[in-house]
Amino acid sequence: MLADLHVHWHYLWLVAASLIAGVMNAMAGGGSFISFPAILSMGVAPIQANATNTVALWPGQLTSVAALRNDLRRDLLGVVCAASVIGGVSGAVVLLHTKQITFLHMVPWLLLVASMLFGISGPVSKWLRQRSNQHHAERPVARLPLFLVMVPVCFYIGYFGAGAGFLIMSALALFGIEEMNQLNSLKVLSACLSNLCAVITFIFSGAVVWHYCLISMLFAAIGGYVGAQYARRMNANVLRAIVVVTGVAMAAYFFWRQS
Repeated sequence: MLADLHVHWHYLWLVAASLIAGVMNAMAGGGSFISFPAILSMGVAPIQANATNTVALWPGQLTSVAALRNDLRRDLLGVVCAASVIGGVSGAVVLLHTKQITFLHMVPWLLLVASMLFGISGPVSKWLRQRSNQHHAERPVARLPLFLVMVPVCFYIGYFGAGAGFLIMSALALFGIEEMNQLNSLKVLSACLSNLCAVITFIFSGAVVWHYCLISMLFAAIGGYVGAQYARRMNANVLRAIVVVTGVAMAAYFFWRQS
């Protein structure tokens, strides 16, 4: 009886966490800070939990690409897509060959670094928007150096991915891409494609726990729809602070659990 109750509570937590993750992703991002630990709490091995979480949350990224497709800078699509495919597949393959215990020990550090990246992204995005409001002539971009910088960023997305949006935008801005809509659309495209490559790799390797994945996917989609309705009404700084605090709290929990 107690065992059945324990299982039911874990399923309720997975449903609630997936809903919250969907809302967070629609409003500000960082849904993995909630959904990944929830899947892990179901007793799924760390690497399979990360793979399952990646697959569950990916459909929401696809809808974002569709919404931003008109802002994509066409001359950079080739280099961004190539880096995303190579980096995403490489990161996923390395994850699958990482020992479970090694990845489990990395989890709190990954969550902490991702939280810090997410926190830094606010001021950087504000600075980029200010620069975007100034008139800048569209300059040619050195494609090979951009590709070499983007590949490790996309590798991180395939491996874990939380907080990677800041890294993508910083890499693009480093090469003189200053128009905010272009930055955002290329960021979303790169993250979506890198994760798609990871998703395909995880599915074919059998790393996805489908009964948890489908539950999380369904309720994350519902949460994403709800979150999208209220995203524009919420203060972006408050949302970002909530995401960062959540990520740090989760990192602290895993540090405590491993102590």
